[in-house]
Amino acid sequence: MAGRFAPRPARAALPHQAAAPPAGATAPSQGAPPLRAAEPTHGAPAVRETAASHGGPAVRSAEPSHDTQAVRAAKPTHDSPPLTREWTPPGPLDLRLVLGPLRRGPADPTFRMVADGTFWRATRTPEGPGTLRVASRGDRIAAAAWGPGADWLLAGLPALLGADDDPDAFVPRHRLLALTRHRRPGLRLLRTGLVMESLIPSILEQKVTTDEAYRAWRHLVRRFGTPAPGPTADLGLHVMPDPRGWAMIPSWEWHRANVDAKRSSTILRAVRVARRLEEAATMNLPEALTRLELIPGIGPWTSAETLQRSNGAPDAVTVGDLHLPGIVGHALADHRDADDEEMLALLTPYEGQRHRATRLILLSGHTPKRRAPRMTPGNIVNL
Repeated sequence: MAGRFAPRPARAALPHQAAAPPAGATAPSQGAPPLRAAEPTHGAPAVRETAASHGGPAVRSAEPSHDTQAVRAAKPTHDSPPLTREWTPPGPLDLRLVLGPLRRGPADPTFRMVADGTFWRATRTPEGPGTLRVASRGDRIAAAAWGPGADWLLAGLPALLGADDDPDAFVPRHRLLALTRHRRPGLRLLRTGLVMESLIPSILEQKVTTDEAYRAWRHLVRRFGTPAPGPTADLGLHVMPDPRGWAMIPSWEWHRANVDAKRSSTILRAVRVARRLEEAATMNLPEALTRLELIPGIGPWTSAETLQRSNGAPDAVTVGDLHLPGIVGHALADHRDADDEEMLALLTPYEGQRHRATRLILLSGHTPKRRAPRMTPGNIVNL
C-alpha cells in the first residue's frame, strides 16, 4: 500500500524510552509470570516486584543494596529536629549590627528578624539549602539549623558572627569615630564564606534605587527560589536559586522583575563561572577583587559590596557610590560634595580598615541633610 496507509518503519527509541520488542516477540500474557528485575550493580538500588492488585500491573519499588544508603527526604518537614550549637563570643556582640548587612530590605525573603530578637537566615551552602536561627542568650549565642546545609552553617557560625574580625586593629583618628566606636562596642564584621549570595543582590543594586533592587530581589527569589527548610512557613523564607536556576530564568521574567538587560546579563555571566567566583571567599582582598572584576559588568563598587560580606574584608571600601563620598566628606572634613578621590584621601589614616571606618561613620548618624527629592524609581515592566 502506498501513501499514508503504507507500513512505517519502527523509530529508534529515545534515551528515556524503552526499546521496542524485536519482530516476532510477543508480550507476556496475563497469566505469565512478571519479568525478573535486573540485579543492581556497584551500589545501584535493587528493584523488587510487588504483587499487582485488582488486575493492575506489577509495581516496582527500589530498595537500597548493601552499598547504598537510604536517601533522606528532599524536603525537610516542619517537625524535623534541628541541629544546634552554642558559642561564646570573645567580646561584646550586637547581632543586629553584625547581621544587618545581610538584609536586603524589610521584606527580604532570605532574612528575618523577629520581635524577640531572633534572626533567621536562609541560604544555599556548598552542601545544599539551609536555614539558620540565631539568638542571644546572655553572654552566649544559641543557634539552630535545618536542611542539608545545617552542618555547614553551624560550623561557620563563629566566622559569620565576626570571630575572625579584629576590632582592636582599628585606631580612630577622628573624634567622631572614637565616640561611635565607644557607643557601638558590639560591632564586628561578619564573614559568610559565600560569594554568589552577596554578589547577585549587589549586581541588582547597580545604578538603581534601593527600593527597585530590593523589589527585584524579592520577586526573583520568591518565584524561582525554593522554600527554606525547617519551620519557616510562617516567616515566608526562601533559598535563592542555584547557579543553574538563575541561568534558566527567561528574559521576560527579568523584565517583570524590573531588571534591565545589562544587570541580568551580568548575573548570567557570573553564574556560568560560579564555582570559580566562590573561590574568592578564601583569597586575600586584592586577589579576590581581581577575580570578581574579571566578569564584564562587575566593577569596584560591586566587588567591594560583595567581599565586605563574603570575606569580612575590613579594607573593602566602596568606590563609585552615589552617596558615600559625600557622607564621608561631610563627617571627616565638613565637605558634603566630596568625590571618590577626596574620600579615599580622607580615609588614608585608616588604610587596612577603611570599610570599618565607613561603617562607623554611617552608624554615627552624622550625615548631610537632604538637598533634593529622592530619586524616582525606574520602571521598565510596562515597556
